[in-house]
Amino acid sequence: MTCAAEVAAADRNVPQGQPDRAASGISGGNPVKPEILRKRADFLRAAQARRQGMPGFLLQARRRAEGEAEGIVRIGYTCSKKIGNAVARNRAKRRLRALAHEILPLQARPGWDYVLVGRPGATIERDFAELKRDLEQALSRVHGESRGRA
Repeated sequence: MTCAAEVAAADRNVPQGQPDRAASGISGGNPVKPEILRKRADFLRAAQARRQGMPGFLLQARRRAEGEAEGIVRIGYTCSKKIGNAVARNRAKRRLRALAHEILPLQARPGWDYVLVGRPGATIERDFAELKRDLEQALSRVHGESRGRA
């Protein structure tokens, strides 16, 4: 074996370390990584709970019962055909995912399910900075204690 071949073989046997995290700007916050809601029943339960309508979307939020998955945040996205064709719906969901990726790790509460529902026209056309403000306000209103509790 030549010297170059031995060096290349040695490099392949070295265990690789953890890859560096991407500089997304959110790495310094709360390490809450939301799980994705996939079952229809979870979406239906969230629809029966708290809602906060905003110009760019509708936020549905539900505190899970104690027996359900505790200590994690779950998020779901939905866009109806009112938004448009499949291309428009997928674009709206991509914007909602990007929005949740930036805001939820810092402001979401463990033990809650959140569903972001796209609005026709507004979810795609609204400025992303305004959508971020909308989500921050919606989360603070949903979690606010100003709701009348007996």
